[in-house]
Order: sequence, then structure tokens, then C-alpha cells
Amino acid sequence: MSEDMQSWIQPENSEGDEQRCGFVAIVGRPNMGKSTLMNFMLGQKLSITSKKPQTTRHQILGIKTVDDLQIMFVDTPGLHKEQNKALNRYMNKAASEALRGVDLVLFLVDRTAWTEEDQIVLEKVQHAKCPVILVVNKVDQLADKSSLLPQLGILAEKMNFADIIPISAKSGRNVDKLEEIICSYMPEGVHHYPEDQLTNRSSRFMVAEIVREKLMRNVGDEVPYGAAVEIEEFVHDGRLLTISALILVEREGQKKIIIGDKGDRMKTIGRDARLDIEALFDCKVMLKLWVKVRRGWADDERALRSLGYDHGE
Repeated sequence: MSEDMQSWIQPENSEGDEQRCGFVAIVGRPNMGKSTLMNFMLGQKLSITSKKPQTTRHQILGIKTVDDLQIMFVDTPGLHKEQNKALNRYMNKAASEALRGVDLVLFLVDRTAWTEEDQIVLEKVQHAKCPVILVVNKVDQLADKSSLLPQLGILAEKMNFADIIPISAKSGRNVDKLEEIICSYMPEGVHHYPEDQLTNRSSRFMVAEIVREKLMRNVGDEVPYGAAVEIEEFVHDGRLLTISALILVEREGQKKIIIGDKGDRMKTIGRDARLDIEALFDCKVMLKLWVKVRRGWADDERALRSLGYDHGE
């Protein structure tokens, strides 16, 4: 067991016999560092990340088990102002539904900024039937550290938060204190998953997310929001994992951007994705990528379900 895992805070007066288990929803507007925070607390990368808003499109469960304590973190898409496309409605619904049946909510906001979308999230978490911790992220990026304390006072008046804690999810600053607070709210209960299980998501899902992350990191601002990834082949013969993935876009121009000059950008996306997939599965990977135009997929309920945008999965 790593030192990071060993340092996970255990409850006081624990006799070692009683298991504790709980769900923690991580919510906030887009690009607040929700996935970065969950990955840091898990001690390894599970949710994809990029600097672009709305990188996360699904609820993703990250499971951390240490001794008698199991915590299931629910990473969510950023709640944002309602848009007409079915994909946007799906993401907002996924984020809202994460608040149901959890034991604790982490509401992430950004340093001294408060936006209309933060207000939308606040109105959602005010109806949560569990404690809500306000997590003020990216404090390491504050030019004027003295501006933080007055802002924390302003935030404290917005709701009766169980706690308010400033952190940096990227550097890990103060995350140990946040973990200690999270542990104190976890109820007694049997564990839902084996101690070595990291997520409830399938291998195909994880591969599709890795490819989409590399797509988002290697192309401009426009293309990622009109792109999705579908895994068509996933064969593991014990030595080699063979994967065929289809990148769907809405317009011919987006396809050309992804492929790049003489296919250079597509090669970079494929190489970066392959390296991450090999690290995830600890085996050699053959990854084949194609790009296809499927107009209107992001506003087609049936197409979204076929791509895994389905709350029933």
C-alpha cells in the first residue's frame, strides 16, 4: 500500500470491525477542477481532464477503499445554463441526479469569482438531503492572497454550508484536510465493491474517454463539443489489446481539423491515447482510429443512447 493510501484518515474510536461506506458527489460549474480533485484523492487518474469546459460528460464513479473505509466519489459534468441540444440536457441531468442518495456533496467554486452558473449549482445543492461542503479551488492561482478571506465570508452567507475549505486540486494543497472532513461524514455500512475496484465503468467506456481526452487536448476550441468516441472493436488475447475507435463529428470541416495536415494530428491523438491505454491495462495496445461525419448526433436522443449517454446504463 502506498504512503498516500496509508495516510487516509481513519475515524476516531474505530475498533477495526465496523465498515464505513458512503457516496460523495462532486459538483460545480464547468471547468472547476472536479475531475482533477477526484483523481488526486483516488491517487491515480480515472476521470479525463483538459482546460476546456465540459470535458466530463457522464457521471463517473471513483472508488477508494482503505481498510474499513470505502468512499465512492461521483464525478459529474459541470452544471451550466440550459442549452437546446440533447447532449447539454443530458449533462445537466447527469449532474443533478448525482445529488440524489449521496451522503455528502462537495460544491466546487473558483477562488474569488461567482458566476450565474455557480448560482444555478447553489440552487440545486440547497435541496440536497445531506451536508454540503463548499470547496474553493485554485487558490494557488490567486495573485492577491489577502482577497481570499473576505471572499470566504461572502460565500459563507450564501448557504449554511457544513464547512468551507480552500484547496488546490492540481497541487494537492489542503486536500488532506478536505479528506479528513469527508471521512468524518461517512456512515457505517458494508462496502459496495471489492477493495481493489477503482470504478463501476467498463473498459470500453474508459478507452473511449481516453481517446476523447486526447482529442480535446490536441484540437481547437470548436471541435471537441461536436465530437464523440465510439468503440467498435475491443479484443484482448492476453498479450495484445486491439481496439478500433470511431470519432464522430458533426461537420466535414471538423473531420479535416482532427485528421490534420497529412494525418499528423490524428497520429498524435492516437499515440497519446495508446500510451495512456497501455498504462491503464498494463499491456501492449494496437489502436486504430477513424473519423466519421454524423450530422446532428449531439441533438439526437437515439444516437446519444447508442453512444452511452443513457442514465440507465
